[in-house]
Amino acid sequence: MPVRSRTTIFLGLLVVLVLAGAGLFAVDVGSTTPDPVAFDDTVPVGLTLEAEYALGDDVALPRAQVFYSQYQYVVGYYGVETFVENQRGPDHEQRFGHPLAVYVSDYGGTGIELTDEGYPVTDRSPGWIAAEEAWYVVDSDARTPAGDTVVSFADREEAAAFAETHGGTLHAWDSLLEVPFESDDATVARDRVDDRRDLADERVDAAERLAERPTSVVVGEDAATVQGAIDEAPANTTVVVPEGVYAETIEIDRPITLAGERNATIRGDGNGTVITVTTDRAAIQGLDIEGVGNRTKGGEELPVEMDDEAWDATFTKYYAGTDAGIGAYTAEELLIEDVRIDTPASGIITYESTDAVIRNVTVVGPEDPSDGLAGMLLYHSPVVVEDSTVMGARNGIYLFRSPTAVVRSNAVEGNQIGVHLMHTNDALIADNELRGQENAGLYIMTGPVGNAVVGNTVRDAAIALSVGGSDTYVASNLVADSELGLLVGSTASIYENNVIAGNDVGAEVSAMLPTNRVVGNDFVGNDAHADARSGPLRVWSDGDAGNYWQGSATVADGDRADMSYSPTDAIDRRLHRTDGTPTLVRAPALRALAGLEGSVPGMRTGSIVDQAPTCEPNNPDLLERTEWAEHAWTCYETTRTIHD
Repeated sequence: MPVRSRTTIFLGLLVVLVLAGAGLFAVDVGSTTPDPVAFDDTVPVGLTLEAEYALGDDVALPRAQVFYSQYQYVVGYYGVETFVENQRGPDHEQRFGHPLAVYVSDYGGTGIELTDEGYPVTDRSPGWIAAEEAWYVVDSDARTPAGDTVVSFADREEAAAFAETHGGTLHAWDSLLEVPFESDDATVARDRVDDRRDLADERVDAAERLAERPTSVVVGEDAATVQGAIDEAPANTTVVVPEGVYAETIEIDRPITLAGERNATIRGDGNGTVITVTTDRAAIQGLDIEGVGNRTKGGEELPVEMDDEAWDATFTKYYAGTDAGIGAYTAEELLIEDVRIDTPASGIITYESTDAVIRNVTVVGPEDPSDGLAGMLLYHSPVVVEDSTVMGARNGIYLFRSPTAVVRSNAVEGNQIGVHLMHTNDALIADNELRGQENAGLYIMTGPVGNAVVGNTVRDAAIALSVGGSDTYVASNLVADSELGLLVGSTASIYENNVIAGNDVGAEVSAMLPTNRVVGNDFVGNDAHADARSGPLRVWSDGDAGNYWQGSATVADGDRADMSYSPTDAIDRRLHRTDGTPTLVRAPALRALAGLEGSVPGMRTGSIVDQAPTCEPNNPDLLERTEWAEHAWTCYETTRTIHD
């Protein structure tokens, strides 16, 4: 595409753009100092959607909004401290330019008080004041859901009065910029991967002990029915279900293990949930379950008490109160193992079931996945799901507000969405095989933070990985043979050592903030390696660390190519599909253009540039698992493959 100067991009009247339902103000850099805008018209940073929903209407969190010289939209920060810490990043100015104007909340005259949680509440909404004119109270009792926060005032005396009541010290703008603030980023999710694996192992080890309970009741010998045996069994014992078909709907309301032998089947009557669990430390093993009801929405009540005032109560009851093979409610330390469920609705539903373990379970949904609900529907349940198979569901494995969940080593095939996360933070999705999802292989949405997506293989989907939220770690995944391999909707995230091969479009960026680190990935065999929607130029390299792009091979400079590469450029994007690439990429005009692209971040919108593309694939072993390895040319001899 033609090169446009930054001035050309930004000159013009202030324009309101509509994106994802929000009006975003475009910045006129050539104008005088811009006036503050409504916070809803900014690109927000610093708070998850769940945290927003959980706040009361009278809570007025501290905010800042910043106009940047190289960024087209206004950035809204939840917390002045979020901006202060972000602007210290080594590449922040390269990506955004320098701040043209910074405004912060003015709590003067608002009647500010703090809730028991430390959240500011006010009689009226705070106005805006230029940051350099404000006074700031640091280390007070004020907090946001993300942690300690800074409270700002236009009037120094009002700031001092707040500090007198709620603690803290006063700062002017210049001294505030020197204050260190703690903040998490995607490196936390990366460094926590092994901890999450260890946590899953601990949960599994604890659950396995439930399989060691002594037998107390055998169905058919000591009790006529399965429910009768459960009712007779002492706590912490095992009820054995011999081979056969048992036409019952049952409830487990005491901590026992229900263990089937060989082909033991529990068959419901086609109405409602077949097995309901309402106790901690229950276990279900070795059973086939069928005869599930077909209600997939519209549940009104759960079989346990819940907070009807919670912001998600209506949503939770609407779906978690529907039909399943197994429905577990406030069932902590639950074990479901070696179970097969055929269902027209959901296979397993859990609600507030912390440390539940689901392993070696097979769920088969209806022939048309859109008729069902979920293979596993996990609400408010930090769980482990491992070594299981889910087929034919609207959502294969669905996590809602289930932080620290671990989903690993599962086979998820032929669903509408394979693994679906909503409002779920700090989860690990690892080593799963996802194939043939109609819509998305993995879908992370609603602004979560700190999730890790590691070592998965995702093939044959409309969108293989759709990653939203922030501070997400996406690494060592094989994303292949899909319409769109990777949809980058997250911010402040790390994408490294992934292989993206054989897709119609390898990656597409939808995130409005250019804050992701994308390095060490391999793009091979895609019709188009990458696209970008509206927004600034994204730099997908970090110093000498870049990505491998089939078609970018040129003269080597060490183990890097000597030219930058832009997968969104009208010429570069065709190089891997064009004969004579070794000659073409060395053409003087292209070399001059590549140098300009690599030296002026922010000069073009809707674009991506890699300033340090690698000469060879970064992940050859992972690439060998595709049919595209032989197409990976090197800088030294562009017709040579990685096999030579």
